[in-house]
Amino acid sequence: MLTCATFDICYFCGMLPLAKKMNFLHILLVFLILLVVSCNSVWKETTDEEPLARVGEKYLYKKDVEALLGNGIAAEDSISFVTNYINNWASKQLLLSKAKINLPEEKLAQFNELVNDYRNDLYTRAYKEALVRQINDTIVTKDQMRSFYEKEKNNFRLKEPLVKIRFIQLPKQFLNKETVTRKLKSFKRKDVAYLDSIGVQFKKLNFNDSIWVQVSRVIDEIPPLTFENQGKYLKKSQFFELEDSLGVYLAKVTGVLPVNDVAPLSYIEPTIEQVLLNRRKLDYIRKLETEVIDEAIRDKEFEVYVQDE
Repeated sequence: MLTCATFDICYFCGMLPLAKKMNFLHILLVFLILLVVSCNSVWKETTDEEPLARVGEKYLYKKDVEALLGNGIAAEDSISFVTNYINNWASKQLLLSKAKINLPEEKLAQFNELVNDYRNDLYTRAYKEALVRQINDTIVTKDQMRSFYEKEKNNFRLKEPLVKIRFIQLPKQFLNKETVTRKLKSFKRKDVAYLDSIGVQFKKLNFNDSIWVQVSRVIDEIPPLTFENQGKYLKKSQFFELEDSLGVYLAKVTGVLPVNDVAPLSYIEPTIEQVLLNRRKLDYIRKLETEVIDEAIRDKEFEVYVQDE
């Protein structure tokens, strides 16, 4: 450490003859000041942490990278990851340094203001979210959803057709297709029991024809059905059979809702629930903001100075 102050030591030695005229402690103080100044450019903040890289006065430490390395990563992968991370870190630091030098002062001031605003927004948003979580008011009743739906139903127009459908995908060489077809069409309690009993022989099945689903999802499940031919097959009360290299598809359509129809409540209940929760949250935050200001005014922590024109 003392090698960095060789010049200052020599200078100090040269001053020794003056000791008779100056207080020795004064000379020692001068020496220490010179030592600190001369070493300042090479000393970095003392730390027990192990540095991995340096750019100017910025250091990247081992602990900064260790947290990013998951368990079970191979040694060669770890080396590659650390190397890339160091290079990326260095690139950002160097570009940042050049940006601070080359960008106009007004632009830097603008960016600093944006950074401060963003930091403040993060803090306040996190605090608000924490307070909202504490109220624990997350229950939306069926009556509340139904009331909202009746008032806003014209805002819930379908952008994609919906259908109710039950279907089965059979292997191509399935031997009892006629019986399965008859049972799927009839679909009485005993028919459902029979189909359930042999369900392990089907490649796919959906017996829940009481819920509305998007046509796009049905097309994903029944590949021979396409957006081009959907009008031919997806009609209310229609039964159809389609086939491709993967199997035979038997389906019964029990309901159809076209584009621009009002979406049924059962289909958009999750959306309405989320809308109501978000409104409740916003109302609580507005109330909180008002109460914070009112409290600050009462405690004389917040004042507005109105100037006469």
